[in-house]
Amino acid sequence: MKTKKNSSVISVDPEVLGGTPVFRGTRVPVERLFEYLEGSYSLKEFLDDFPSVKKEQAIKALKNAGKLLVA
Repeated sequence: MKTKKNSSVISVDPEVLGGTPVFRGTRVPVERLFEYLEGSYSLKEFLDDFPSVKKEQAIKALKNAGKLLVA
């Protein structure tokens, strides 16, 4: 049975990158955003390199991650 899990920003589908969480409507793993930021790249650089990800999506993903850390 195939399971799809989705939020307004993130999509998880076993048929897209083997179920890796990606930004909705793209094939860009959410993890890539965090790797960029950990590597001292800016949000702008990430968005420039992955133009299919909207700025609003990236910001919302970061806010959601922050909420998980302080909850």
